[in-house]
Formats: sequence, structure tokens, C-alpha cells
Amino acid sequence: MRPFSIKTKLGALVVISVLITTGLSMIAVHTKTELRFITVFSMIATLLITQFVAHSLTAPLDEMNAVARSISHGDYTRRVRENRRDELGDLAQTINVMADELEAQDAQRKELVANVSHELRTPIAGLRAVLENVVDGIAEADPETMRTALKQTERLGRLVETLLDLSRLDNGVVPLRKRRFEVWPYLSGVLKEANMVSSARATMGSGGSHTRTDVHLHLDVCPPELTVHADPERIHQVVANLIDNAVKHSPPHGRVTVKARRGTQPDSLELEVLDEGPGIPRSEWHRVFERFNRGAVRRPHGPGSDGGTGLGLAIARWAVDLHGGRIGVAESERGCRILITLPGEPSLPS
Repeated sequence: MRPFSIKTKLGALVVISVLITTGLSMIAVHTKTELRFITVFSMIATLLITQFVAHSLTAPLDEMNAVARSISHGDYTRRVRENRRDELGDLAQTINVMADELEAQDAQRKELVANVSHELRTPIAGLRAVLENVVDGIAEADPETMRTALKQTERLGRLVETLLDLSRLDNGVVPLRKRRFEVWPYLSGVLKEANMVSSARATMGSGGSHTRTDVHLHLDVCPPELTVHADPERIHQVVANLIDNAVKHSPPHGRVTVKARRGTQPDSLELEVLDEGPGIPRSEWHRVFERFNRGAVRRPHGPGSDGGTGLGLAIARWAVDLHGGRIGVAESERGCRILITLPGEPSLPS
């Protein structure tokens, strides 16, 4: 049973004060004591009770004020004692939850800064080394050297573009431009583009996860006339990043399959991307879509596996979330299976 609330305690204080005054007045009548003495005794008793109740209220408020001040100065480790079960106890719990969330966000921010610094440092250092060799006369500015420099520049550009996408998604400034389109020709175009980019980068000698030309991409849409109501650009981001991840972890001459089916809900769509790689242990499923998670458990295969930035799947998750859908790792007998569910178009009220 919940203890008395603050309102009840204050009401009880008034009632007790009235009862004390009434009782002392009755005693004064029977004992013929002067009224002024009774008044003094009543005031003293009321003040003592009021002081006791006030201290029980102001002490936790002072503690909360101190903790809130520490949090405002960037110290997210302070917590309020949760030893009450009234409104102040609820407030203490709320402050502690807020502190937990702020501490987690601060840790994520620090990790983001550290990871971004590392990711930017690597291509910049490579580009600087190439240019220094050309300036010092160690290497000639021939096409091969310039391709190496271009490779690092492209990697840097892709990272910056990815970070900008994440920033837009975090800030909620990415509007969805939904329309209805056919799934088969749309996904065919995404897979064709992935193959073209892979071939072009492999020809240029450029790094990246799409330099794997030995992996076969397969599309399976049922029924062929399947349609979906979504933002084509954002769904392209989702599928492209999932293909990128699947290709990166595929064995030599492996196969990546993209499946599209009608969902269980009206007008909904289920997308699957399956690879033949080592798969992901169930204990790691919840971390797959975290930022900068490189999936240390899954060992990349082949020459195109450069480890990536660890941002592609995070972007895929955010894009699916924007649609109000779900994305996650699903059971698979072999490799990794990512399942996406997109809701259908909301029906208009009749």
C-alpha cells in the first residue's frame, strides 16, 4: 500500500493543529487556566509539528537541487536517494532516470567523437603520405599514385556523407517523400547499381566494401507485381547498406539474396537480405545496428572487406524507423538474415 501523499500529510498537519488547540482550550476551561498560556502552548506544539513535516519535505528537495546543479555542470554520476514512496520519491526516480539517459548520451557522444576522429585520421593520413611522397620525389605523380590518392579521398568523402546522413536523421530534418512504386523493378535497379559500382571501383583499384565482384546478387520478389508505399530514396539507403554489409561478409563466390514478400498486415511489406557468411551469434543481435559497431565476431572475407565504418546498418535502422517499420536479425540456417517490415499506407476513414 502506498504511504501518505504530501497533500495528505499537510492536511493531517492542519487537523492535528486544530485538535491540539481544541484540546488545550477544553483543558483551560476545566482547569481555569488563562487563555494566553494555552495560546502559547498551542503555538509551540504547532510549530514543532510543522518543523518536523517541513524538514521531511525540504531535506529531499535540497538533495534534488544539489544533484540537479551537478548534472547542469556536466556531472552525470550523481543520483538522488530513492528512499521515499510519495510524490518526492517519484520525482527522485524521474531525476535519476534523466541522469541515466544523459550519462548514456554523453558516453555515446564521446564514443562518437573518438570513432569519427579515428575514421577521419586514417584516410587523411593515407592521402598525406601519398602527397608527401610525390612532393619529396619518392613517388611519381603517375596514374597509379593518383588512383591511390583518389581511393583515400573517396573513402573520406563516403564517411563525411554518411555522417551527414546520420546528423540529418538525428535532427529529424529528413522528410519522407512516400509514394507507391513497384518493388521488382525498383530492387532490380538497386542490385544493378550495386554491381556497377562494384565493377567500377574494382577497375579503378579503389577500396571499399563493394570491390567484391565475385559475390552473386540474387533477387526474389513474390508476387512479381508487388508494390509498396514508401520513400524510394530512404529504402534505397536501407537495401544498399544491407547489401554492402552482406557482400562484405560473404565467402569467395558467395551469394547474397534479397527477398520481398507481402507482410502479415494489410499493404505491408517484408524485405529480407540473406548472405552465406559466418552469421551473427544471438548474443550480438542487439548490437548489430549500433553506430560504429564493426561486428568483430563476423570475420570479413575476400579482398573487398575493409571493415567499413560501422555506420551503414545504423543508417538502415534509422531509415526503417522513419517509416514506422521494424528491422532486426532473424533466425537463419546459414549466414546472416536481416528482416525488415514496412507498414502499409494508412487507410482513409470512410
